[in-house]
Amino acid sequence: MIISRTPVRISFAGGGTDVRYFFMHEGGAVVNASINKYVYITIHRKFDEKIRVKYSQTELVERVEDIQHPLFREAMRLVGVTGQVEITSFADIPTKGTGLGSSSSFLVGLLHALHAYKREFVEQKQLAREACRIERDILQEEGGYQDQYIAAYGGLNFMEFRQDGSVEIMPLYKQGMVEALNQRLLLFYTGMTRNSRDIHQQQRKNAEKNREYLRRMKQFAEQLRIALEQGKYLDMGSILHEGWKCKEQLADGVSNKTIDTWYEKALIAGALGGKLCGVGGGGFLLFYCEPEKQENVRKALKDMKELPFQLENSGSRIIYAIDNEQYG
Repeated sequence: MIISRTPVRISFAGGGTDVRYFFMHEGGAVVNASINKYVYITIHRKFDEKIRVKYSQTELVERVEDIQHPLFREAMRLVGVTGQVEITSFADIPTKGTGLGSSSSFLVGLLHALHAYKREFVEQKQLAREACRIERDILQEEGGYQDQYIAAYGGLNFMEFRQDGSVEIMPLYKQGMVEALNQRLLLFYTGMTRNSRDIHQQQRKNAEKNREYLRRMKQFAEQLRIALEQGKYLDMGSILHEGWKCKEQLADGVSNKTIDTWYEKALIAGALGGKLCGVGGGGFLLFYCEPEKQENVRKALKDMKELPFQLENSGSRIIYAIDNEQYG
């Protein structure tokens, strides 16, 4: 039996510049972090030759090609696990439309578990690249590249997406940085979910019109990296706010009146800035707020469910592995 554990993420600045149609021309930059909420994958050898996969549904099939869930199917194809397995997934958060990158965390964790099942050691870069290949090349799904890399690497990072297609991961280290952010970040669930594909497609259609907004969002990521390295944590609030105002311009449906109302209530209560995580339209609202104002913000958003969290630094891990044939 194999169990993998893979974190989801929050993106602070630069999200949207990690899409291929932008960074292949101008380069992209993102500041993001993994958090201590996880997607788990278990793989167990079955007695018979069939394949069972369990997620919100259960599939029992004879061949990999018969699996309906595209990520299960393509990950098993890529790694070469062809049968006699039962694979189950579960998570600490809702797995659709949250804006926390859970689908990519699921895929990275699935790939990690499948490789471990075959007794193959894989590095973080390989896991991220394989996940990008499946989501962006094989399945042609719209979206960026940061989710796969942060799920594989973990930590608090400045990521550069270069015009040659390479990705540079630069961990942000300063004594007390993670503790300071853990004390100042709040996450609230809107209860709304959305189909990110529709918003991504609209953003792609608007790519030329959005180019100046994306350039500014890339600059915000670079500004945030410098502010964090210098310990100027208060700057994070204004950078989140300005980045959110740019993001709202990228496509219809990124925000709505209800979300705007919650956002304004949080600012009035003392938050210095915030944003919807992910592409927008629902999911989780992130805020930067000094500790003495946080109870005011919680009261202002009393109808929303808060998700307590901490930043984490491990990335995808195999947390359990035992050979049943050896120990059975």
